[in-house]
Amino acid sequence: MLSILILIGAYRYYARLAEKFGKVKWHLGLLAIGVYLGTQIILGMSYGVYLASTDPEAVNNVSYTGFSAANLVGWLLSLLAVWGVYLLLERKYKQENLQKPSIEIQQISKGSEESQN
Repeated sequence: MLSILILIGAYRYYARLAEKFGKVKWHLGLLAIGVYLGTQIILGMSYGVYLASTDPEAVNNVSYTGFSAANLVGWLLSLLAVWGVYLLLERKYKQENLQKPSIEIQQISKGSEESQN
């Protein structure tokens, strides 16, 4: 249940970033979901390999539901991954906006060309 709430929050968080920089909302929203789920899968597989290598009997007794220390650490690391990718995208989009000329400047130049004709 907590993962579903985190996914919804991550989707909305990235959608606001897309709106701020004029990008497609659902593209970035799906990216957020992919980053979260990908991190969860990698962490879960890593934890499973660790358990299998240290205590093979523990693999049969793993509970996939509920709150365990491994689940809490996984959620925390996944949230950090989502936040880190968000910061990278935000920095990238800010640099893109600084490099390309403003639409307003282009409209002003078009308006002055029309007035000269």
